[in-house]
Amino acid sequence: MIVDVDDTLCLTQAASFALENEVLAQMGRPPMPRALHLSTWGQPLLDAMPTRSPGLDLARFSALYQAALERYVADGRLDVIPPDNLRALDEFVLTGRAVFLLTSRTEDEVRHMLEPDHVLAERVSGIYHAGNTRFRKPDPRAFDELLATTGIPPEQCVYVGDSPGDAVAAGGAGMHFVGCLQSGVRTPEDFDLRHVDAFIDAFPDIVEAVHRLDRARLSAPGG
Repeated sequence: MIVDVDDTLCLTQAASFALENEVLAQMGRPPMPRALHLSTWGQPLLDAMPTRSPGLDLARFSALYQAALERYVADGRLDVIPPDNLRALDEFVLTGRAVFLLTSRTEDEVRHMLEPDHVLAERVSGIYHAGNTRFRKPDPRAFDELLATTGIPPEQCVYVGDSPGDAVAAGGAGMHFVGCLQSGVRTPEDFDLRHVDAFIDAFPDIVEAVHRLDRARLSAPGG
């Protein structure tokens, strides 16, 4: 089981929108419209910011953003993983399925999730991010390091994410893909359905979705 972070494991778009506009205000720049943020949601932050705020000093923004991010996390405003989502991860771990995270965030953006006392520490076998992977989604090679390190065949992997780029990456890598629609940012019509095995309305529904995929695989000829 491979899990995306933003708007999949935890709902982050609204908090990220507020955080980024707060940093823009510190820099004396006008706020971005929500529609613009939504249209570029899913892109790596520093790839999206030139569109969200043209002419932005990315180095200064990055430094201010990191400080604001740490404050948002400490205040419980960002990256709060709901108990039901943790219980879903626990179900996979208890049945012997390895759980990994794969995100386009930088290492600095996920550093708090890497701490040994984080709630994910005993639930997740590895976290793959822009600091330890060479490629970003929707490039299927975003999974190269995970697959090489674990030796798990891609056809035995399920990636759950919220964006069409997540689906394209998983499909290109030969993995199953489940689309999580909980954030309300996207609908099934936003996806190329050739890359989607199932949709779920909320992250905890991933447990039953994966059970259905397993049953379909076992009932298939040669399964």
